[in-house]
Amino acid sequence: MENQIKNQTIEMARTAIEALQDKKAEDIRVIDISEVSVVADIFIIAGGSNRSQIQAMCDNVEEKLGRCGKTVRQIEGYDTANWILMDFGDIIVHIFDKENRLLYDLERLWRDGKELDADSM
Repeated sequence: MENQIKNQTIEMARTAIEALQDKKAEDIRVIDISEVSVVADIFIIAGGSNRSQIQAMCDNVEEKLGRCGKTVRQIEGYDTANWILMDFGDIIVHIFDKENRLLYDLERLWRDGKELDADSM
């Protein structure tokens, strides 16, 4: 993992990934964007199969990071749950349904970032 990303940010990302995995998130991708954007250091992208699962993933991420003292700055898209964006400052979590994940293809848009292995974080 890049030395530029703070240990605290790495721990936040690990916690978010675990929270997503707890709710059976599909195809979790982690992109280090610290060298290509000032928006955040890490994007986490995950998929869900239906509205209820996507909202449950969002709720679990918010709860688990909240227990660590990290509050979400903003959540967008919760009601429709086809793309939920969760802004925690240093990390941004994107949770998509299948259709919108293909449509917006954030992995391609942020290909200048460095993809990290979610399982080895």
